[in-house]
Amino acid sequence: MLAVLVGGAACNAESGPEAGKFDGESVIRYAATQVAFGPRIPGTDGAQKAGDWIVQQMRERADTVIVQSWTHTTADGKQLPMRNILARFQPRATARILYLTHWDTRPISDNSDNLADRQLPVPGANDGASGVALFIALADALKKTPPAGGVDLLFVDGEDYGSFDVNQDVLIGSTYFASNLPDPGYKPIFGVLWDMIGDADLKIKKEPYSMQGAPEVVERVWQKAAELGHDDVFLPEVLGYPVTDDHVPLLKAGLRVIDVIDIDYPYHHRPTDTMDKISARSLSIVGEVAEALLR
Repeated sequence: MLAVLVGGAACNAESGPEAGKFDGESVIRYAATQVAFGPRIPGTDGAQKAGDWIVQQMRERADTVIVQSWTHTTADGKQLPMRNILARFQPRATARILYLTHWDTRPISDNSDNLADRQLPVPGANDGASGVALFIALADALKKTPPAGGVDLLFVDGEDYGSFDVNQDVLIGSTYFASNLPDPGYKPIFGVLWDMIGDADLKIKKEPYSMQGAPEVVERVWQKAAELGHDDVFLPEVLGYPVTDDHVPLLKAGLRVIDVIDIDYPYHHRPTDTMDKISARSLSIVGEVAEALLR
């Protein structure tokens, strides 16, 4: 099954933007492993296996791994087991950079044009697996060449569970982290949320909440992308609407965190968010920018 998934993704990779120096093929392989677990919906077997796998991968690479486990009670009274995973490099360093991504997948495909498909879970190749896969590949690079300062890779749970229309039972893990920071006075120099960054036709615009809450971080990321020759992917335009995403609770908590997201992904919250829709070239470009910001 993994061979089929990886093969399909590799074929599609040729149509993406020009590759960077980061190993996008390894990111594709890590994404395929997650998709093979099935939907990673909180409380399911797929989520349990995927969470265990992420913890194992980080323990093999990072200096310290912290697991935040708790139970979230949904609006309708359901008890959901939740797990945030924080992998730390140079944990004693006071100057730190925070990266975060969500590792859960949406239980319904509510954007599907087919009414019958709307109750299907989202496979989450891009919306879930791409960010996690990027972080594991980043951890490979950081283990090989440790960063000079502190780096935190945060995998948050429950971003995509409930209703974004009424902001109910969504952003669960990032909200929990914002209230349960790893250290007293935890204040990273800057933070970046990496979400849905594998689209074969990757075009990332500046997200309005990010521009409002931490414009200097947006400038830092976009300038680095331009220096690396990727201003055809990291576009100068501001997105026409704000995105409710995991950076919002952290901004509210006073952390300077922005959202790097290609929200105009055609398969967003659809059952067609599968491995053949993401590109090793796109992931290579994003990975190159993400790693360069840490050096």
